Amino acid sequence: MPSYSYRCRSCGDTFEVNRPMAESSNPASCPSGHADTVKLLTTFATVSRGSAPQASSPPARPAGGGCCGGGCCS
Repeated sequence: MPSYSYRCRSCGDTFEVNRPMAESSNPASCPSGHADTVKLLTTFATVSRGSAPQASSPPARPAGGGCCGGGCCS
């Protein structure tokens, strides 16, 4: 069953409620009994079992050098 996070506007507490997805929009009361709560946006991340990420190579340094594009300035 999914867990939904809420914050109480009266006391500032955050809490979670486990409920079916069909009831996800229903209001939730704070554990302290306050009714003025707001549902929080929560996110989650997934981890794949594929190969490990490969390190990218460092950016190439510009060719040449100096103020003249590679030659020695006189």
